[in-house]
Amino acid sequence: MTLPQRLYLLSYDIDGNRFDPVSTPYRGHLLRAAALTELIIGGLLRDNGGRAERTGRTPDDPFLADVLSGLSPNEPGHWINAVPDREWKAETTVREQLLANGSITVVRGRVLGIFPSRKVTLDHPERVRLLRERTRDAVLAGREAASVPIEDAALAAIAVEGDVWTVFTPAERQRHRAEVKALRERFEAEVPGMLNAILTAVVNRRAGTS
Repeated sequence: MTLPQRLYLLSYDIDGNRFDPVSTPYRGHLLRAAALTELIIGGLLRDNGGRAERTGRTPDDPFLADVLSGLSPNEPGHWINAVPDREWKAETTVREQLLANGSITVVRGRVLGIFPSRKVTLDHPERVRLLRERTRDAVLAGREAASVPIEDAALAAIAVEGDVWTVFTPAERQRHRAEVKALRERFEAEVPGMLNAILTAVVNRRAGTS
């Protein structure tokens, strides 16, 4: 699965059968950040003097392709603008992908017979538990940040920066400050500009400005 798809599943509280309420308001931003990260890891996007620059190739995944299409093919753009761009459609797109590949079930209904509702459940919770533990191990297992596979490091860094409590609680982040710092430094070195873009998007969303 793509990084956005994995992050969506990681945001689900398996025991509570609901999504993490803390990061819910800006989950679309985090999914776009995960997509941009995967594009960088895959060599389809690169940092050019602090700006996002396309390399000319197009990914096969529709969501990754859509995120990439929002960046000019001719002129590098600011990372800080790439994360919130069209974030409102990110969660819907990724959810439909996971529904199509059998990872989730979506039951639609109406509250009080009037307001549309949507209930998402995991079709394979045991797989999501394994994904969660693997992502958490990037911080909690006492490993050197350099030894963590970059995709695991990326998911962990985005979860930390995005306050995804279903991955790391505030207490865990506090107890493992050194490991979190090393992971952030690794992520920033390989995906420059992304942490600041995520933090800015989260802060703006919480302030109601994006």
